[in-house]
Amino acid sequence: MTRRDLIHKWFVYTLGLLPVWLLDAYILPRIPLWGITPMLLPLAAAAVAVLEGAYAGTGFGMAVGLLWELAYPGGFGGLVFFLALAGMAMGAVSQYALSQSFPGCLICAAGVLGLLDCLRVARMLLINAASLSELLQVAVPEFLWSLAWTPLIWLLFRTIYSRVGGTKLA
Repeated sequence: MTRRDLIHKWFVYTLGLLPVWLLDAYILPRIPLWGITPMLLPLAAAAVAVLEGAYAGTGFGMAVGLLWELAYPGGFGGLVFFLALAGMAMGAVSQYALSQSFPGCLICAAGVLGLLDCLRVARMLLINAASLSELLQVAVPEFLWSLAWTPLIWLLFRTIYSRVGGTKLA
């Protein structure tokens, strides 16, 4: 790929991230299902990491983490590093252990969402914000509701991947 093709590809991925972010930040919080809103940005990082591999997954994960930290209040910068590491891990796992397919994306998305929710629960337990059962009453439905959005996110980024230089996937 030429430099121009690479710039075009990542510009199109960025445009693909825009509706995901708008859904995540502005639309879904206004209509929560049973008081729970899904996290879509980690799903976008997972989908691109599965499609593009470890190196590109690291960069895209870092960009998504930066967007997440800048767009939502109360961040401390940890999501930038977490999603960069998660993108690297998911990209490597999909390249070498899983396939670059929807089941592989679903497994990677479940891993990153599960780890993110575990870290959030651990942080809240550490500061005595709530009991474990109360935290799990929020974390488990949030995990499942977020995971339910994986097919839509996968379809969006797989379509982008197939149009900007990637191969057609099954």
